[in-house]
Amino acid sequence: MAVQLNTLARETREQVFVLPPFAGAVSVVRRRVAAILAGWKVSPAIVEDALLVVSELLTNAIVHALPPAVLRLSWVPGDGPGVLRVEVTDAGPARPAGTSPAWDDPDEHGRGEDIVHALADRHGMLTHPGGCTRWADLAAA
Repeated sequence: MAVQLNTLARETREQVFVLPPFAGAVSVVRRRVAAILAGWKVSPAIVEDALLVVSELLTNAIVHALPPAVLRLSWVPGDGPGVLRVEVTDAGPARPAGTSPAWDDPDEHGRGEDIVHALADRHGMLTHPGGCTRWADLAAA
């Protein structure tokens, strides 16, 4: 008896763009991401979480790292729930480890990693010679 394989290829969709270098860029990118996810027909169950993860990872790159910040979105629809990967790559730390900007207020900053951890099914960080990539996977239920 021959085993029949599912021959439908999972169509991975991907979008990459550099964070524009101006104030308010994160909100502009958020709107673009919302439009992209709608076009990809990403499950509405994860879109709001994905937008928050995008905001947190981009803001982290702006505040703590050297430019440019590059966002990569990948959507694998799959047969069941799809998986959205959000990656933000930056050029590495903007200041020595353990130091923070003079304006840094612990009541207003420092929760981004906790938010990403709470919303993502998996997340992590990769360091490489050109900087750092933070990523998060969100699976549609």
